[in-house]
Amino acid sequence: MSRSPVGRETERVDGRLKVTGAAEYSGDYRAAGLAHAHLVTSTIARGTVTAIDTAAALASPGVLRVYAAPDPRLDLHPITGPLAGFVENYVPLHDAEVRFHGQAIAMVVAESPEQARDAAARVTATYDVRSPRTSIADEPRVPAGPTISGAPSSLTVLAPGVGSIDAALAAGDVVVETECHQHMQHHVGMEPHAVLAVWEGDRVTVHAGAQIPAAYALGTAQRLGVRPQNVRLITKYVGGGFGARVILWSDTPLAAAAAREIGRPVRLVLTREQMFTLTGHRPQLTQTVRLGASRDGVLNAVSHRSVSERPTTVAFPMTPAHATTDALYRTPNLHVDAELAVLDIPGSRAMRGPNEAPGSFALETAMDELAVATGVDPVELRLRNYAATSPSTGLPWSSKHLEECYRVGARRFGWSARSATPRSRAEGQWLYGTGMATAIYPAHRRAASVRVRLLDDGTAVVSTGISDLGTGGATMVAISGADALGIPPARVTSEIGDSLLPQGAPAVGSSATHATVPLVVNAARDAIGELKRLAVTDDRSPWHGASAGDLRYERGILHGHGRSMSFGSLLTAIGSPDVTTLAESPGEADPGYVHHSFGAHFCEVRVNRFTGETHVTRFTTVADVGRVINARAARSQLVGGVIFGIGHALLEENPLEPGTGRLASSTLADYLVPVNADVPDIDVHLLGRPDPVLTGPLGDGGEDVGTRSLGARGLGEIGTVGSAAAIGNAVHHATGIRVRDVPITPDKLIEHL
Repeated sequence: MSRSPVGRETERVDGRLKVTGAAEYSGDYRAAGLAHAHLVTSTIARGTVTAIDTAAALASPGVLRVYAAPDPRLDLHPITGPLAGFVENYVPLHDAEVRFHGQAIAMVVAESPEQARDAAARVTATYDVRSPRTSIADEPRVPAGPTISGAPSSLTVLAPGVGSIDAALAAGDVVVETECHQHMQHHVGMEPHAVLAVWEGDRVTVHAGAQIPAAYALGTAQRLGVRPQNVRLITKYVGGGFGARVILWSDTPLAAAAAREIGRPVRLVLTREQMFTLTGHRPQLTQTVRLGASRDGVLNAVSHRSVSERPTTVAFPMTPAHATTDALYRTPNLHVDAELAVLDIPGSRAMRGPNEAPGSFALETAMDELAVATGVDPVELRLRNYAATSPSTGLPWSSKHLEECYRVGARRFGWSARSATPRSRAEGQWLYGTGMATAIYPAHRRAASVRVRLLDDGTAVVSTGISDLGTGGATMVAISGADALGIPPARVTSEIGDSLLPQGAPAVGSSATHATVPLVVNAARDAIGELKRLAVTDDRSPWHGASAGDLRYERGILHGHGRSMSFGSLLTAIGSPDVTTLAESPGEADPGYVHHSFGAHFCEVRVNRFTGETHVTRFTTVADVGRVINARAARSQLVGGVIFGIGHALLEENPLEPGTGRLASSTLADYLVPVNADVPDIDVHLLGRPDPVLTGPLGDGGEDVGTRSLGARGLGEIGTVGSAAAIGNAVHHATGIRVRDVPITPDKLIEHL
């Protein structure tokens, strides 16, 4: 291989399988004697099931079982210990308590999916109903607790002599206060949540979509009450996750328990409506951001407080100021705080850019309001408050090129032609406006392991138990393996998506790439070292008796003492089928630095002056995400993130009915997501600056293959963070109307137009 594949336009290794329909997702797998399950869900939000009538269902054609809560036949168990937070805190169908509207209260198993669904419709329940807690405004609040990174969710930093954040704000020449609200939002991955469970004796193989395969398999084992080694999870192809497939929900344990009880494989596919209540959501949220600044826009004080929900079953503790407001702008006085209200609603979960996307909407909206109040250009305002070190910790960044993102993005977008005056551009019935916002996302290192095998046919296999949710993870593994071994990607096979493989990095928090790539490099380095050792110690090798230090590895070939031989030929000569090495890491990053990715979004919208209809017409994103492994997949991920932002800003919400606890828009007819007509061409530019710290010291380019750090960072979520705010700011510029509650729907504009 004369040129490294890193950073090039590389086709996905599984692309052809996916576009031709040959890739098998969880719901595509077959098994002999397959039975099909369908769930029955509650129609109340809080109370007790007093009776479930299953007679009509049991009499329906093809029905094999009807399990109704409480049903001991399923033999499911609570989960304790480190995985307790990885699952809902109740055992499905184990008791008669109803904790949220849409909870599973019964399950029908039949010969066909149609028979199971028809019979499930014949199950009826009666309840002892209690009034549900549904309002974050009305219920008592509790502190959110530690953030994902372990930092406190409440933080105050004050300059010497300043008594409080309120005093610091009052001292500002200009004070801006912004309150923002959003309803629940949902992941709505393209692939429905589906599971197939097949038992062989006391061992079960589960096909299901999972973002953390090892933890998912372990949680399944605990739910079923079996040894961890008796559960295998296969999750090779996953049609989107965005956080919905991080934890173990009720579908997999229920399907596996039913398969065990009836002695046949069972498949359970959730309906779209069931996915809205049974697989998590981004929590509803109210945020208040206050900024105090000088007349020329230099920040003196920043306060960001939030109130969100804490469902009783499982909760994602929203801390939207963390990794946004406490990390982005320089200020001598800073206060962030997050509170939660306990509610009887479906469990919440991380959703792409979980804290950062909503947090940035509030912060970047407030920054735009400050720009208007001071008359400072929005880009210049951010440059005047540029943080050279972390505002909350004082630590340096491992790598930061945000200033370049601003300047490159402004140039590519044509920002200099913008008039500062709202409603200054109209064409017919359309008002045009532009806006911008900053993107920031933390780069956490996760524990992981990678195995590299050099085979006697001259190929290599790189194995790690990550999952690929359409993000290009399998291709990333192949590219980094090819680079580390100096061979073409076509000679590298990626093995992923199986809990039997070495534990892979979680496909969460944009962390899989920068957790995996260094380990591929390390495992490849060790494999090359082992190859050299065999070359000088095996008496069938032409280098037997030489020193390993005399051998040089290059492009899959060993050289030394006037001889050259490919690793495949050497392994064949010594009668060894392979060389196998394993690299592991606990995942800690250098504590002397703060690790983030950065970006800048620039957006143009048009708003109909009569109807309030809003369209995004242009979008430019420039991202600082370390070295890019696959340029094609990287751009795709950023484009996808911006599309998430379009949904966040203009379309997505699922209001909660206060009296019933029912989610009002739990179908894809009612819950709107962006489609092709909503998405313009999105201009994405990647700086490609390697991070010299996060994944180990960078070399100068003269290192042996398999020894240099690539300086990559993950980028799946950075496109989502800030993009909604850029759209909202552009809407204000187009109309002069500031909408602080998302989505920005026509009804919020039309009365003011």
